[in-house]
Amino acid sequence: MWGQGLKSENKAWYQMKMWLVQRTGRPVNEKVEAHSGAVIENETIEQNSVAADGEVNVARPTIINQLEQARQYYVNGPELDLVIVSGCANDVDAKNVLNAAKTTEEIRLLTEGKCGRPMERLLRRITASFPTAYVIVTGYYPFVSEQTRNDIFMRGLTKRFYKAMAGASRLNREAIFKQSVANSEQWYRSSNKSLTEAVQAVNAELGAAGSTERVRFVEIQLLPEHSFRASKTQLWDFESSPVRKLLVILSFGRILLRTNDEVRRERTASCKEFWKAPPSETLVQKKERTNEQLLCRYAALGHPNRQGAMAYTDAIVTQLKIDLPVLTSK
Repeated sequence: MWGQGLKSENKAWYQMKMWLVQRTGRPVNEKVEAHSGAVIENETIEQNSVAADGEVNVARPTIINQLEQARQYYVNGPELDLVIVSGCANDVDAKNVLNAAKTTEEIRLLTEGKCGRPMERLLRRITASFPTAYVIVTGYYPFVSEQTRNDIFMRGLTKRFYKAMAGASRLNREAIFKQSVANSEQWYRSSNKSLTEAVQAVNAELGAAGSTERVRFVEIQLLPEHSFRASKTQLWDFESSPVRKLLVILSFGRILLRTNDEVRRERTASCKEFWKAPPSETLVQKKERTNEQLLCRYAALGHPNRQGAMAYTDAIVTQLKIDLPVLTSK
């Protein structure tokens, strides 16, 4: 729920906050713990640093850590009316989804493993921490579709993520694109299924304990033409300037493409600061660091732009209209 690449006033949580204010006539106070790159739990995380800028895509604080911070902030748990949470995409990792060397079955198993039980555990902790709050769990979307432009820049991106097994025959560029689309669709279906089942499991436990079944899953329905680099994309893309693209081609990649999000300059500066060279850096360390810095710089790619954020807002508001009488009855 961070809203990568967006200014605060254009993020889904802020738009939803303003809708609640107008609808209820009540003050709405938010506490945002989200940040780019957060995973649900801290299993096998090598990165230990915490970034000062939420745009820097790092794993910590994990969502479990974020929950603990929220618990400390809301000493009186019943003060909180609504929790909105998104989780498991970073655990699965878009680099895996877009790796055409992986099969759809591998993506299904990976997604079910990362979006099922871990989300159940998280939701149990959230509902126990805030015993009267409604909890909205938002879904995800296919990163790429058959309507994504498979141009030189898209091919460069999918080639970067393509990690064929040793000894395996390599796919041609059309096959790489086709597999990336299939994996992306599989991710969307499997994440929706796993998150839905996690919500149902926790609601069943709440109901059995005599409590209100107060967790809701909100599916996000972006059409194929709204996917990355499609005709009506609702996701951040590369800057569309023909001159810039020509310079990238003529320079053989020495000049980098820019993203077209709203906080590109601020994130680039934060990425440089976070991934700055340590003393006595080896060549291997430098290569790893510069790669992480580049991924950080491009972190907004594939995240919802203003139109995509509004799609999230509309989906959440549609659900809240159902539950709003309960939320406003206090």
